[in-house]
Amino acid sequence: MTAAAASFFPALQAPIYGGNAWRKPATRCNCERKTYSAFNSLSNSLRSSVSFPINFDSSAQPLRLQPLADSVQENFTETLDGSMNLQVPMSGIHHITQGEPCQRIFIRDPPWIGSLFLKGLYKSVEKEVKLEFKEIGKRKYNLLRRRQIKAETEAWEKMAEEYKELEREMCEKKLAPNLPYVKTLFLGWFEPLKQAIEKEQKKQQTKKQKAAFAPHIELLSADKMAVIVMYKMMGLLMVAQQDGCVQVVQAAVQIGGAIEQEVRIQSLLEKARSNQRTKVPGDAQCLSKEKEVLRKRVNGLIRRRRLKEVQKLLKKEEFKAWGRDTQAKLGSCLIQLLIESAFVQPPVSQSPDSPPDIRPAFWHSFKPVAKTPGQKLVKKYGVIECDPIVLAGLDRTAKQMLIPYIPMLVPPKRWKGYDKGGHLFLPSYVMRTHGSSRQQDAMKNISGKQMQKVFEALDMLGSTKWRVNRRVLSVMESIWSQGGNAAGLVDRKDVPIPEKPLGDLTKWKRSMWKAKKINQELHSQRCDVELKLSVARKMKDEEGFYYPHNLDFRGRAYPMHPHLNHLSSDLCRGVLEFAEGRPLGKSGLHWLKIHLANLYAGGVEKLSYDRRLAFVDDHLDSIFDSASNPVHGDRWWLAAEDPFQCLAACINLSEALRSSSPHTVISHLPIHQDGSCNGLQHYAALGRDTFEAAAVNLVAGDKPADVYSEIAARVHNIMIRDGSQDPTTNPNALLAKILIDQVDRKLVKQTVMTSVYGVTFVGAREQIKKRLGEKGLISDDRLLFQAACYAAKVTLAALGEIFGAARGIMSWLGDCAKVIAADNQPVRWTTPLGLPVVQPYYRSERHLVRTSLQVLALQREGNSVDVRKQRTAFPPNFVHSLDGSHMMLTALACRDAGLRFAGVHDSFWTHACDVDQMNLILREKFVELYSMPVLDTLLEEFETTYPGLTFPPLPERGDFDLREVLKSPYFFN
Repeated sequence: MTAAAASFFPALQAPIYGGNAWRKPATRCNCERKTYSAFNSLSNSLRSSVSFPINFDSSAQPLRLQPLADSVQENFTETLDGSMNLQVPMSGIHHITQGEPCQRIFIRDPPWIGSLFLKGLYKSVEKEVKLEFKEIGKRKYNLLRRRQIKAETEAWEKMAEEYKELEREMCEKKLAPNLPYVKTLFLGWFEPLKQAIEKEQKKQQTKKQKAAFAPHIELLSADKMAVIVMYKMMGLLMVAQQDGCVQVVQAAVQIGGAIEQEVRIQSLLEKARSNQRTKVPGDAQCLSKEKEVLRKRVNGLIRRRRLKEVQKLLKKEEFKAWGRDTQAKLGSCLIQLLIESAFVQPPVSQSPDSPPDIRPAFWHSFKPVAKTPGQKLVKKYGVIECDPIVLAGLDRTAKQMLIPYIPMLVPPKRWKGYDKGGHLFLPSYVMRTHGSSRQQDAMKNISGKQMQKVFEALDMLGSTKWRVNRRVLSVMESIWSQGGNAAGLVDRKDVPIPEKPLGDLTKWKRSMWKAKKINQELHSQRCDVELKLSVARKMKDEEGFYYPHNLDFRGRAYPMHPHLNHLSSDLCRGVLEFAEGRPLGKSGLHWLKIHLANLYAGGVEKLSYDRRLAFVDDHLDSIFDSASNPVHGDRWWLAAEDPFQCLAACINLSEALRSSSPHTVISHLPIHQDGSCNGLQHYAALGRDTFEAAAVNLVAGDKPADVYSEIAARVHNIMIRDGSQDPTTNPNALLAKILIDQVDRKLVKQTVMTSVYGVTFVGAREQIKKRLGEKGLISDDRLLFQAACYAAKVTLAALGEIFGAARGIMSWLGDCAKVIAADNQPVRWTTPLGLPVVQPYYRSERHLVRTSLQVLALQREGNSVDVRKQRTAFPPNFVHSLDGSHMMLTALACRDAGLRFAGVHDSFWTHACDVDQMNLILREKFVELYSMPVLDTLLEEFETTYPGLTFPPLPERGDFDLREVLKSPYFFN
């Protein structure tokens, strides 16, 4: 008989990753049991049946199995004899005397007892391992959470401490530290600005007639305020429309808003610390007692007319927004202190006798500024200008200007309300309302139950863990250090300014203006690249990070971090990948190849799947070379439309194909499935028009239907017809002849794409003008303008011919909005997921605010709706709310199916191995969405919300069977 077959049920503790974790039994008999053979058989069986490592250290201490308690009692045999009436020969019984060691007594059990014991032991071990992993995960999470809280609450404080430390070091060593250009400037300004703010704070405390901003300037320390002012002002100059200046109203409100945000963060942090110190009880009764105590204190103070103390007491309970007036006044005061404190000195050789050339770094002036770029009508605005020395070298050290907040190190808080969710301490709002009070009220008054699906979808998007692709980042850094101007990176050199000629200056002035404008744009783009790269550098060593998401007012989801995110450019998308890796599998390898072909583009993305796969197989040598030697090799990947994403795909595919088992290679790459002109897909589903549905791939085909090529072909035919006519009778004949050879898919693509989003003739003209300018075949500006006008007119006409049903629905939506806006009401509707939408288009009212710099004219929401904007914006906004609903429905279904998911409006991403499943889900959700009577429900809601208004009847719809979408391989591809 083996010990394993005996009836032993030991109280064992399972070992975790080696070591001796077996506990001794609490009480034992004197007899030691030799269980080595049983232990060996047990450990072998466990090793073969569990997937986690188990290390039994039998040399340190043998496994001790505790016997049944009754089996070692002195009266065991008598009890057994008496109870069971067994005939046991007395000669076979050995009576144990006191002090004599116990002998082992075993009772043979049925064979299933051993298997039960092993099963129970396995469960015990598994439970202990899970608990240990859970404990490790909890410790790791708490560490990351502490880092996240510090990043959100101590960022500005840390920067202020850095400059104070540099000041001390400089004073002690009497030597200026070797710092990047921007930090050198800041170090020179920090102490004077800090002292100026401290002086202003004291002044406001002692003044009898205090300034309007007096209560707010005292809420932060002077050093922290100084750092915020410097960083915000330089950040605004980096992205300024005009070289070296920023409007006062913009700068004042942004600086005041940044101060308010930091005050709020510190208020929330102090409240959390206070709650922790007092250990606020979770019990409802205790909470109600605290509220009662607070109420009595407030009433007592009111009776004694101590109103200031009441305000302070209540302010601790809830942080009230300052408003733009207060932000502008405080911001203007701090800007004025910066102007008075910040100076620069040109790095030129001066004679010892002459005084040093020290100039103000900033000054306040009034300049004519166009309201929008390119607008002829200009007004004089108050601006803050900076010395050219300040801008010199700014784009090279823009990485030092990184805002202190980074993507989250832990999953975002779950959304539970308008301002409850997202970041841990940074102010977070579920919707970007841009100051629209009516939209804010709609969001605050909606029930959490109605918003549940929206909240869950945002939580799902926020729970996707990302990481930096270090190999792609290394290539980016290499190209950027060599001067950029490749792979979509901007050139790090300015274009040369033309020299002044001796003769006619008209052309020279125009050329010089163009060169300066180009250089200004290059400067802004360089700063943008530096900021993106600096975030990537900062996050590259993190195991992973998260992007909390919120919505625009239409219901489209966006990541809340402004610089490095997956909604941004190819640079950002190329350097980001899923932190979680999954094996490719057979289907994953298939989709990885198609993904690479799509990213290479150049017409390849419009081929059938088989031809895309063939394209990749034909270029495997170039793909391997791109992966192994991206900078100094043939650089095939640089010819791709999305070069850095293409490089990431080359690296992943190369790893798989060079592996002995390609299907088991782990992939972190997000694979995209993009809608085919998605706005028109939604209109086709609403109108059920079979022809339009086929044009945008709602119907299965041998290869993807390309609506842009179809429109381009129609435009080309119209121009051939116009070009054959007599120029004297048809003024467009000459323009048609000039444009015939320039019409292609790219020329019309943007106009077709935005037509469903309400693009106007002017918008279409500017889009086509830009494309024609890129071709460079028309040098005369006047002729270029005329050609763009003609091409835009023809393109919109061709669109009307193909998408008649879509145009009918657009017109109906616009007519409904016109009826509502004519009654001076905003258009309101509810998305299929329950999100309330209020169009925020009101005529703005000027509101004058006197500040220490100048009188500012602030814009605020008026009481009269903008009828034109309400009408023209409603069709595109409504369709955006539908594509946002489709994306969120897909996100929730992917969560339920265990898929990792990221969404960029009409582009859905997941792991390569899960693309087939996601494809099925997104088609099912599209059919589910449009199986609802979307337009009928909208009309009913309008009639309920606006009972006194009469709306036009619904447009006629076709008989297209939506279930065809389930069979269409190129619907999203």
